[in-house]
Amino acid sequence: MPRSWRYLLTSWLAVTSILFGAFSPALAEGPAEPSATALVEALITRREPVGGPFDLIDHTGRRRTDADFRGKLVVIYFGYTHCPDVCPTELQAISLALDELGMAADRVQPLFITVDPERDTPSVLADYVSSFHTRLVALTGPAPAIRRVALAYKVFFAKSAVAGPDGYAIDHTGFIYLVGKDGRYIDFLPPGLAPERIVEALRLHLDRQTGP
Repeated sequence: MPRSWRYLLTSWLAVTSILFGAFSPALAEGPAEPSATALVEALITRREPVGGPFDLIDHTGRRRTDADFRGKLVVIYFGYTHCPDVCPTELQAISLALDELGMAADRVQPLFITVDPERDTPSVLADYVSSFHTRLVALTGPAPAIRRVALAYKVFFAKSAVAGPDGYAIDHTGFIYLVGKDGRYIDFLPPGLAPERIVEALRLHLDRQTGP
């Protein structure tokens, strides 16, 4: 991993520890719930497997599993539609990166997996994704199914102790995940990358996955 990325991740982990550590008494849902810091460390160090199967519902109401996206480089972002700024910023960066890829974007499948299934119904997601790239597929499902896929990708999420103008907010980690055409986890991209940096990463992995 490039030194600049390591620096970004180290800084982001420090911020994560402060933000989530401060709210942990109010946000904890049970003693078995891993902390944000533990999940981010597991992701960065790869001390545990990352990724895995899922069985969810897309923004058209259709059942979708991870097997539906075989043969594509899958780009996954976890967030929620009431997210005020970070989620739309990241999804817009992914959308711009796909635009810059041109025809090569046909080999990429972007996914947006909600961490707020209570509010993010298929119809809500359908309206939301219309603001981003046309290839973006949004996924929701029962809360246990969302929790399973989030933990598989080492994503922390929890209702914030502080309510927002649209009701409750959700604290969550914000990495972009890359999954190969065989369905296996490849790598992650840190939050806040410019679209051109995302393009570089996508081209790199597309080149590595050429062939049958």
